[in-house]
Amino acid sequence: MTSRREFLIGSMAGAVAAFGPLARNAAGASQPVLGMIFPPLNYPVPPEATRLYPTGIKFLSRGVGLEGMTPDGYDKAVPKILPAAMELKNEGATAISIMGTSLTFYKGAAFNDELTKTVAKATGLPTTTMSTGIVDGLRAAKAKRVAVATAYIDEVTRRLKMFLEESGFEVVAAKGLGYERIPEGAVTQDGLLNFSAGVFESVKGADSLLISCGALKTIDLLVPLEKRCSVPVVSSTPHALWSAVKLAGLNGRVQGFGSVLAHG
Repeated sequence: MTSRREFLIGSMAGAVAAFGPLARNAAGASQPVLGMIFPPLNYPVPPEATRLYPTGIKFLSRGVGLEGMTPDGYDKAVPKILPAAMELKNEGATAISIMGTSLTFYKGAAFNDELTKTVAKATGLPTTTMSTGIVDGLRAAKAKRVAVATAYIDEVTRRLKMFLEESGFEVVAAKGLGYERIPEGAVTQDGLLNFSAGVFESVKGADSLLISCGALKTIDLLVPLEKRCSVPVVSSTPHALWSAVKLAGLNGRVQGFGSVLAHG
């Protein structure tokens, strides 16, 4: 059976040679530049990035053309991650974040760690992932028993549960919306708030709520959900950005978007 390490090395090794020597940081040392790798192709810098961090950092983006939020879709997309990272490096990125939660947790915590190390070694840049961002957020919240609301099909939600358990959390409830792709406008803000709160309210004893999928727009739901559920709320895009800008050199602290971001 092919190991996680062999899978990564086999799928990415050619990309390093193809790009040759790395370019120096075109932006210089005065301002950090976060290069973000997204599952969809031609994905722009999300508005959440400049809304949370309007100054002090520049954002770049690349997409890898994920065909669907399924294990097969992830397998096809993973080999495109390193070429995207090399392009971002050559454009001046000073740090890299792989901004796909399921793209990075689907083979478990060891795979997420090895992917991070592989990209960091090849680019020479500090590297993180969206999956690491949600783990960082949950740890900052001192979470132990987590209720999990996702956009995913059951199999991907099951894999997230395993990843979180490998990362040291107990998952007391986990439910997905069942999407392999999320059409624009498929989930309203009210619908997502009620779905996420419903997962939390379906069990007793959860000390935190996680919403997983970078395509879900959650930035304006963090405070309302914390008020309704009375626990810290962590979500893919906001907390991946928070974790990544800290890696790039900012303190990450920002008010008005929930307890974790407020305390940095």
